[in-house]
Amino acid sequence: MIDTDYLKKALKEKGLKVTKQRVLILQVLANGFDKHLTAEEIYQLVKVGYPDIGLATVYRTIQLLLELNLINRINLDDGYVRYEIGDKKGTIGQHHHHLICLKCKKITSFEGELVNNIGRCVPVSYNFEVNDYEVKLYGYCSECSTKSKLENNVP
Repeated sequence: MIDTDYLKKALKEKGLKVTKQRVLILQVLANGFDKHLTAEEIYQLVKVGYPDIGLATVYRTIQLLLELNLINRINLDDGYVRYEIGDKKGTIGQHHHHLICLKCKKITSFEGELVNNIGRCVPVSYNFEVNDYEVKLYGYCSECSTKSKLENNVP
């Protein structure tokens, strides 16, 4: 969990006024790390601590936080735009990638030097300026893989 002072400092460093709405949205995303929340889910969670907030305010705040690279937008091919705050260590905007189980739809974030090298190698090898990249690996989580083997009597 990322502490509130860290979130306030991140807002100030980006030249933003520290408002209750902004801090609550960042807190919801920080506390829900690896849950990849939609704007509507963020709204429902923020509304618990701030009942007067409107959905439009949440959308505007999300857009502002995106533009300032305080949060990330991700598309996990499920028809929803989702948002996340960075990594477990509290580094807002930290680049990471996703493992997506084809059976249970579980999404796991991961980091890796090999994958991160793509962003550094492509500009050199292909004379191409990379602004952003996202890696999604599809397969089966250990739980689904084990269940499948048991169901099919595979050792």
